Amino acid sequence: MTVTTETRALRTQGARVKPSRDGGIRESAISRAVAMAVMIVATLYFLTPLWWLFVASTKTRQEFTTTNPLWFSDFALFDNIAALIQYRDGVFLQWLANSALYAGVGAALATLIAAMAGYAIAKYSFRGRETFFNVILGGILVPATALALPLFLLFSQAGATNTIWAVLLPSLVSPFGVYLSRIYAAASVPDEIIEAARIDGAGEVRTFFTVATRLMAPALVTIFLFQFVAIWNNFFLPLIMLRDEGLFPVTLGLYVWNTQVSQIPDIRALVVIGSLLSIIPLIVTFLALQRFWQSGLANGGLK
Repeated sequence: MTVTTETRALRTQGARVKPSRDGGIRESAISRAVAMAVMIVATLYFLTPLWWLFVASTKTRQEFTTTNPLWFSDFALFDNIAALIQYRDGVFLQWLANSALYAGVGAALATLIAAMAGYAIAKYSFRGRETFFNVILGGILVPATALALPLFLLFSQAGATNTIWAVLLPSLVSPFGVYLSRIYAAASVPDEIIEAARIDGAGEVRTFFTVATRLMAPALVTIFLFQFVAIWNNFFLPLIMLRDEGLFPVTLGLYVWNTQVSQIPDIRALVVIGSLLSIIPLIVTFLALQRFWQSGLANGGLK
């Protein structure tokens, strides 16, 4: 009996990949080991800087260069935190409050604007809709640093530089948020539900806030998280917009301190402990919104 080439290939493939008892394909030990090794290397790559930052925050200035950089010496973490809070009448706390204001308010308003724009593009038919959406997609490709100088010139002509609005207003625009809202609204908000709300007498605004936002909640949380992290880590825009130290976000404030290390060596410990404290809000935000973020990406991928 003659065996075709295709039959031989199928038999050879079946011999290499053995099905498991539950009907799935059993992975080889080598593939599992390689995957685990890659995960371990990636984990160490991302966590080693955080570990160094935490360890360095527990040391005094003299111990930075004389002790193991990845292990503890004298645990002076709380003393460093107290010195940081007391330095220059607690200006670091003011910087943290400014960052919380810029990131919290900016991310919330940017999420609302992006949700309304994406919902309108997805559910309303009007002339030039696709062109308008393509322009928004083009905005995703433009780096924020390329817009910093034009924004500075605009705010300078309006006399709004060195104000909260110079950092807050540009943060309200999120092209990626509009894109994600449009895609998610088109997939998760059925037209039948919108028509039913209209029949019940609900207006367009009420339909959006009472019906659409609930169905779009995972995407909205995802947009808020991305925008919050982007605004919190924003550095270049505050650098060119702000001159008053009392308006600095924490990123710009720590940068200014870091430039003074050569003149004030004792400030190095404050920069390190300040960097550690500045990432805690990001970690807390990620942990608090992690389940919404994961569900948002998974649902968007499935739909």
